Amino acid sequence: MIAFGAAITQPEVYRSCAEVGIRLAAEPDSVVYDLPSVGSIFESYNAVLDEAAEREDLEALVLVHQDAQIVDEDFCLTVREALSDPDVGIVGCVGAIGVRTIAWWEGSVSLASFIHRYDEHGGGDLPAFSWAWEEAPPYARTGEVDTLDGFLLVLSPWAVRSLRFDEWLGALHGYDFDFCLQVRAAGRKVMTADFRAIHSHSLQPFRDPEPWIVAHMKVAEKWDGRIPGVGWNAGSWQDRALRAASERDAARVMSYSDELELESRVRELEGILAETTESISWRITAPLRWLSRMLPSVAERTRMHPRARLLSAGPRTDRG
Repeated sequence: MIAFGAAITQPEVYRSCAEVGIRLAAEPDSVVYDLPSVGSIFESYNAVLDEAAEREDLEALVLVHQDAQIVDEDFCLTVREALSDPDVGIVGCVGAIGVRTIAWWEGSVSLASFIHRYDEHGGGDLPAFSWAWEEAPPYARTGEVDTLDGFLLVLSPWAVRSLRFDEWLGALHGYDFDFCLQVRAAGRKVMTADFRAIHSHSLQPFRDPEPWIVAHMKVAEKWDGRIPGVGWNAGSWQDRALRAASERDAARVMSYSDELELESRVRELEGILAETTESISWRITAPLRWLSRMLPSVAERTRMHPRARLLSAGPRTDRG
């Protein structure tokens, strides 16, 4: 039996996203643990794991964010294929290698089979690079990775019964990377598989960076020296601290430079617009533009006139 779990803080979001995908993917005997959040995502997911661990018939536990939607009808078949290797501990549809921190996207992302759906600027969809395989780059592949994006995770029965999310790390960030490190430290594999999902969230990763920074530091501290390359870089800790401060200041300089460039571009476009609207040709053609705007309005008023509606209805035959 393949079970599904979610931690719900916004029921309306869950109903419009995760629940829709679970209905599509679930089998008749699937169990759904759609539990209200009990605190942090670490605590909430651990509550789901505690429930699922009691099932002797468990084949896999799918943990899905409330704002993520599975869109593959063959999802369960793909999950079974991915977990057919008993050494596999966890599976996802977005993964990367060469990852040292919770900023896993700075590694080499090898699979990203999802769409990022957002509401800002009128809303839209941003398909990731391996959403459509016929358009994917040569390096896109499924297989073993260092870590997964936690918006959709598939845990093996061994992982459900043996591991837990580390609540010491914080409330939200780093839970996926830390759990994948636990899987790897136990000698099991972290894998990507070819299933797809839609993740609906803001273009901004977070409003307050402080919790992310704290989680970044805690994960690095926890795993330093335990997994090769994780939380580590060349030089002494003083060298790394100085480099981190330098990179931060460089990022601020680049951000300020980008802001200036954007402002200059806006001014350039405003200048072009002003030059166009103040030109002789623009003023000469103003009556034509006014007429083109008025014609649809006149046509609409004519259509709505009572006599026009009577004529459009055709001759009456009921002369009674």
